[in-house]
Amino acid sequence: MANEQEEKLIGKVTHYFNNISVAVIELKDTLKVGDVIHIKGATTDFTQEVESMQIEHENVDTAKKGQAIGLKVNEPVRENDDVYKVVE
Repeated sequence: MANEQEEKLIGKVTHYFNNISVAVIELKDTLKVGDVIHIKGATTDFTQEVESMQIEHENVDTAKKGQAIGLKVNEPVRENDDVYKVVE
């Protein structure tokens, strides 16, 4: 069972800005800079660390349930992709 990582659904992609590789994610739980997330959808499936995020163009270290964040993503995502937080 080594390498089994637990994941918790924390949000959903509501928009993706292709030209700047930024996803807008509606949060159902807290997310912090440094957390590792897994974005999964019909054609999306990758993991990345949260390096920075913004709420209304302001950099934040922590975002809470109910907030929508802008997040730079390493690969294209699609609306309605699920966002999971990887729990070590």
